[in-house]
Amino acid sequence: MQAPASKLTLQGTRTIVAAAEAEALISRIFLKLGCSPKASAQVAQHLVDTSLCGMESHGIMRVLQYAEQMQSGYLDPKAEPRAFQDTRGVIRIEGGGGIGIPAMHLAYETGMQEARERGISALSIRHAGHTGRHGAFADMSAEQGFLTICMGGGNREKWRQVAPYGGARAKLPTNPWCAGIPGGLQGPVVLDFATSKIAGGWIYAAQSAGALLPEGCVIDRDGNPTRNPEDYFNGGAILPAGAQKGYALALVAELIGEAMLGPSTTECNWLLITLDATRFREAPAMQAAAEEVLDDLRSCPPAPGFDRVEIPGERERNHRKAANGQAAVPEETWAQILALAESLGVE
Repeated sequence: MQAPASKLTLQGTRTIVAAAEAEALISRIFLKLGCSPKASAQVAQHLVDTSLCGMESHGIMRVLQYAEQMQSGYLDPKAEPRAFQDTRGVIRIEGGGGIGIPAMHLAYETGMQEARERGISALSIRHAGHTGRHGAFADMSAEQGFLTICMGGGNREKWRQVAPYGGARAKLPTNPWCAGIPGGLQGPVVLDFATSKIAGGWIYAAQSAGALLPEGCVIDRDGNPTRNPEDYFNGGAILPAGAQKGYALALVAELIGEAMLGPSTTECNWLLITLDATRFREAPAMQAAAEEVLDDLRSCPPAPGFDRVEIPGERERNHRKAANGQAAVPEETWAQILALAESLGVE
């Protein structure tokens, strides 16, 4: 099977785990922690699929973080997300302080339903924990003919992770952006990125796996470059992606999340915009035009150091296919998950 396109310099080895086995075990862990059967299944499926796609920063390793947050009382395992319309006519997804993946599932489902009826939808997601790999939701929506744009920000007092451009101290969260649009013959085009040089999940992944971080992504508490994840947790910061451009995107997301959507709790607030792309052009014509653009880009000769020009979103789908139902998990991380399951009495 294909190894993950990891950003980590792994010191140890990986263990191969069947996706079905991992999903079943993780679902049982969340059931033991107090989650509903539906939420447990959604979270387990999402995390395992994310690892199969090669995005281990948001994959199986997150079990450890979510479990710790539930056991500490930071997350409410029994919370169930709900959609409602407030007195201003705005659709809101209320996470109830629970894990964010079920809340984001509900958000995209609600957004698509509203966009089918009205052409476009805008809704907020609040009071939810970590919301997983947004690219999975954007990909699913784009497959059904929708353009989605999602951005999150707020709660920087709790999640000071990223230094502003020109700064040496963490001030902002990673404030991700995600967009998905129907693509060509190989599927949707999906952008899913933190506004920092590296997502916070990669640092947690490096810590749990005993790995080093890529160069040029993190500074220590004195502003010096470092590859040691412990330096980040001891007062360091992540640098903004694209210098002033990533910082500017993070700032806009912060203003949307905190100033426009209201005080944020748990993690950040999210704005999801969903547009029915087929209102503008019928799906077959749109796909043909998109494939023409994408094929032209793929035909571009690669620059030195590159094998080919890639289309955003295709790497994850190709990685899932090559994984063939097996996840390559850092051995140390999987051992910690097995120990967690044993401590909970998971059979």
